[in-house]
Amino acid sequence: MAATAFHQAIGTLQSRGYFSDSFDRHEFENASVRLISKGIKANVGPLRKGSYCSRLRKFSVIKASTSQTLEFGSVSSPSTNNSNGNVKKSNEAALILIRHGESLWNEKNLFTGCVDVPLTKKGVEEAIEAGKRISNIPVDTIYTSALIRAQMTAMLAMTQHRRKKVPIIKHSESEQAKAWSKIFSEETEKQCIPVITAWQLNERMYGELQGLNKQETADRYGKEQVHEWRRSYDIRPPNGESLELCAERAVAYFKEHIEPQLLSGKNVMIAAHGNSLRSIIMYLDKLTTQEVISLELSTGIPMLYIFKEGKFMRRGSPVAPNEAGVYAYTKNLAQYRQKLDETVN
Repeated sequence: MAATAFHQAIGTLQSRGYFSDSFDRHEFENASVRLISKGIKANVGPLRKGSYCSRLRKFSVIKASTSQTLEFGSVSSPSTNNSNGNVKKSNEAALILIRHGESLWNEKNLFTGCVDVPLTKKGVEEAIEAGKRISNIPVDTIYTSALIRAQMTAMLAMTQHRRKKVPIIKHSESEQAKAWSKIFSEETEKQCIPVITAWQLNERMYGELQGLNKQETADRYGKEQVHEWRRSYDIRPPNGESLELCAERAVAYFKEHIEPQLLSGKNVMIAAHGNSLRSIIMYLDKLTTQEVISLELSTGIPMLYIFKEGKFMRRGSPVAPNEAGVYAYTKNLAQYRQKLDETVN
């Protein structure tokens, strides 16, 4: 089902002119089938019983949407070599966060969690649009969850990037997998962007709610109970994860694996899910447990952060690749765009 939906989506996009005539549809489809058919299991750790804080919550909804106001400040171009041939460490780096496009179960209003379902045609189009928004922002490394909807979003977004580098999944589940996926050509390596998958970036596991219709579940258990399961910080649904538990694994992974990349000047993109990204944003923006439960992220809308001098600065969502605001974040980004123009033209 996943492969069929993805193939139909690619056909629709090609007919609408998203891809050029030179686009090798069959090669892309074959790659997608291999990716979709790969079984990946998410090993979620033991779940603890949370406690509920009954005091009133003040909701302040923060939406990543197309109407979001841009802030201008300072994005680093990729690390460059100095005159001695050594890698020059950049003091700035870009961090792009993208919630996956609409999935089949999003469309059906079902609790999805860690169930592996692909994007809808709309979700594919959202991923393509996200790619257009970040097409001039440098990306050195991509992190995704182990779920196909996040991986599809990352791959489709990068088809729009002006550097035209090929995203390649780095397999590390065994020594054999590492050996089989190794790239031996230095020239090929330069044309690739490594994609690292991690179950720690998976969506929050909804336990017994997974696969159930949200409206029908509310009718059965009551709106207040379902709202408590979905929007409280430390209460988990039956045999599922609370947002607190999701945050523990996602933020720990971000600190251990992704933050060091940013510190070294690498520009990183994360394609993941509503709750794993909410958890990371909670860490980046220093949100309270009350603020994070009201944070809403739209599907397929990228958010840009600048990492500079140990601090994360939110820069909103790039509006479109042709608008001047996209290039006005920093002088370095403008220089990077100029280098892209020279390379492409």
